[in-house]
Amino acid sequence: MKTQRERMTNGDIYYPGSGDSELRHLFMESRRLMREYNQTSENEPEKRKEMLKKWLGKTGDNIYIEPNFKCDYGFNISVGEKFYANFDCIMLDVCPITIGDYTMFGPRVSLLTASHPIDAEIRTSGLEIGSPIRIGNQVWLGGGVIVNPGVTIGDNCVIGSGSVVTKDIPANTIAAGNPCRVIRDITEEDKKYWEEKAQIYWDEVESQK
Repeated sequence: MKTQRERMTNGDIYYPGSGDSELRHLFMESRRLMREYNQTSENEPEKRKEMLKKWLGKTGDNIYIEPNFKCDYGFNISVGEKFYANFDCIMLDVCPITIGDYTMFGPRVSLLTASHPIDAEIRTSGLEIGSPIRIGNQVWLGGGVIVNPGVTIGDNCVIGSGSVVTKDIPANTIAAGNPCRVIRDITEEDKKYWEEKAQIYWDEVESQK
């Protein structure tokens, strides 16, 4: 028979109030780490990084998450190299959350793998279910973005502030809204425009040396 942890992580219906000692221990340990992490100071970047490596399931070598950061368990979260999350990030990781390299979150981004039955009687019985979230490489989620259970966001996407992402978003697109919809593809013209902007900056820096 599957444990409650196995059922939860696999996306099967499970009962968090079952008294399962393993799940309860992991939940409380995550609460302890959350409290300690959010009480660290701005002068302790290495301590923060080491805590995240202990807390989360998998990380790149260089990651940074601004306090306050909140998650359910931590072990279901995998983040890639150079991941950055701004203030008040929430990750409800009853199912796996996988985030690629060089991905950035604005403030108050929420990744919510947890869900509940639509039927009211079953819902109030305490049974829960979840679906994994996958976010690709070099993605930018604007401030206040909410990503719902089961969503995949492809590489290089930009998701506009305040969007509620209820369905998969294909790679190399700009999307926004509630519900979030693709607005347009990211093009070579975008790349050229921003390369020119960046070059102007670096030329100004070089001229001031």
